[in-house]
Amino acid sequence: MKNLKFIGLAMVMSMLFNCEKEDITTLEEPSQNNQIKETSDTSVQRAGLKPIGQGVMMQAFYWDVPGGGNWWNTLNGKVADWSNAGIDAIWLPPVSKAQNGPFSMGYDPFDYFDFGEYNQMGSTETRFGSRTELTRMINTAHQNGLSVIADIVINHNSGGDSESNVYTGGNTYTDFNPMSGNFYRSSGDFHANNIHSNDSGIFGGFPDLCHHQNYVQDWLWKNPNSVAKYYRDVIGFDGWRFDYVKGFEPWVVKDWKNEVGGFSVGEYWDSNVSTLDWWTGAAEVSAFDFACYYKMKDAFMGNNLNALNDNMLWKQNASKAVTFVANHDTDEIINNKILAYAYILTHEGYPTIFYRDYEEWLNKERLNNLIWIHNNLAGGTTSILHVDTDEYVAKRNGSGGPGLVVYINNSNTWQERWVETNWSNTVIKDYTGHSGWEPTTQSGKWVKIQAPPKSYSVWSVK
Repeated sequence: MKNLKFIGLAMVMSMLFNCEKEDITTLEEPSQNNQIKETSDTSVQRAGLKPIGQGVMMQAFYWDVPGGGNWWNTLNGKVADWSNAGIDAIWLPPVSKAQNGPFSMGYDPFDYFDFGEYNQMGSTETRFGSRTELTRMINTAHQNGLSVIADIVINHNSGGDSESNVYTGGNTYTDFNPMSGNFYRSSGDFHANNIHSNDSGIFGGFPDLCHHQNYVQDWLWKNPNSVAKYYRDVIGFDGWRFDYVKGFEPWVVKDWKNEVGGFSVGEYWDSNVSTLDWWTGAAEVSAFDFACYYKMKDAFMGNNLNALNDNMLWKQNASKAVTFVANHDTDEIINNKILAYAYILTHEGYPTIFYRDYEEWLNKERLNNLIWIHNNLAGGTTSILHVDTDEYVAKRNGSGGPGLVVYINNSNTWQERWVETNWSNTVIKDYTGHSGWEPTTQSGKWVKIQAPPKSYSVWSVK
């Protein structure tokens, strides 16, 4: 979730939208019994997808991507190249119609079943495009072996009409009448209600969904025509990124995952490793490794690589850690960001690449090289061999492969260091091409390696 730039506008727009119902025309009439029609979208092919979590995930958007409904077409032209580079999944922004219509990044959800086909909230298409363009792009991704991750915003909603609310003693914007005809909501589906006054947290003053209500559970994940099952079975999603999971209890994510399956990761924005580890255990899914993110900021922006010696989720539980250097909330350009990518793409955890870093800001060839290294060499557990203010050396001990040694140098000059490797009497080389050395390890596995200034090298068996 962004520190939503549109919050103020959203509240104003909500009042304007709700003063009087728009005179709108649907493209498709909702069925009378609210049962969702199966469409040709069910032809999405799932066979041949890469095993998710073994490669690298691409965050396929950034905050305020170009509007005008062309983003799905943009991605459609990129997924083949991403697959060839070693990406195994793409994470999309929230795909349904939100209260700010053509201007929204989707984090103010209104109609979970409008993917750009109903004229409501000021537009027919979403900011990203139409339903047809979305499903075409997902099909293209699947044809190229990529899984597609849906960004799920179920903490809060936006865009409801004003109604009298017996639980607050006033009026609230909790009357939701989506044109899809699915998942109508009213005051009892939000907090406060007849069950309790609040859950773990609210966001931005938006109506806060109550997941303890059976009706809400049924529509979100339990029923055959739930959001989760429609996104999986009809639209074609393969996994889930849960937004702002601090706002509700971890059993919600656990129940969703147990009901529909698929790779799942939560945005629990906290640098405390113990908290992240607790949440992943309670929800039984992965979490973004914010502890790693903040330690990398300390290391590379604070120019002290000793921070990389501190604890992170990937060190606590690598199988549940999704590592990242930047995302749509944190898209600042940090000092020598490529060093941070060299770190996450050679270490444990499931690494994520941010769209703008890959497509706009950094050297794509260097990132592709690191993706190849991750997918082909970076196996096994991690041992830190040396760390100081300017230098960091670690090795992956190999799992079905030779492993590697990564040498990150944040100083202004070339550095050399003797290190103990996994290999005896073996010729090794730097797979980044930054060093031309091809040394032979000693019988005791020691060897001298080097790394260029403000850069890195990655060594493995030739």
